[in-house]
Amino acid sequence: MIKESKVGERMKTYRERLGISVETLAERSGVDAAVVSAIEGGEVLPALGSLTKLSRALGQRLGTFMDDLFKPDPIITRAADLEAGIAAGADSGKEVAGRSYLYQSLALGKPDRHMDPFYIELPADADDKMSSHEGEELIICVSGEVEIGYGEERFILKPGDTAYYNSVVKHTVRASGGKSARIYGIVFMPA
Repeated sequence: MIKESKVGERMKTYRERLGISVETLAERSGVDAAVVSAIEGGEVLPALGSLTKLSRALGQRLGTFMDDLFKPDPIITRAADLEAGIAAGADSGKEVAGRSYLYQSLALGKPDRHMDPFYIELPADADDKMSSHEGEELIICVSGEVEIGYGEERFILKPGDTAYYNSVVKHTVRASGGKSARIYGIVFMPA
């Protein structure tokens, strides 16, 4: 799980380097100024869509706000570490800004990456808002059922099913069927 305070601290550092206000960053990214302030203050963990928009508005790649250390290739994440990371996130008391899911990066320590892979837990009955951002996404359903909202359409994924789409189109990913779900999600943003 990424450390919330580091994400907010790094965002604030890059924003201040550019000499722009929270309001200007909010306007450039399309993320509400109150959410930007809450992220910078370490009060909330940004949703992936919001973090993507903020990183682009700051001229940085998504991983800039998530990496702590360099690790040599290959980056290996053990299944037990995924479960521990999700459990730690669930116990952290932090909420994901505008979203109701927990996520863990699968590429921490790889600063030269071109895509950002995540392990994500989607709780039952969460009602997330549609979002859009530059790039493409790949969703792989691991457990439970997942509803993909893509524009006006809805699709249900079951374990082993995948969805690949242009993330400029408004979309949402949430658990379906009244039970939680787990997915792998990969976000690609062009340089």
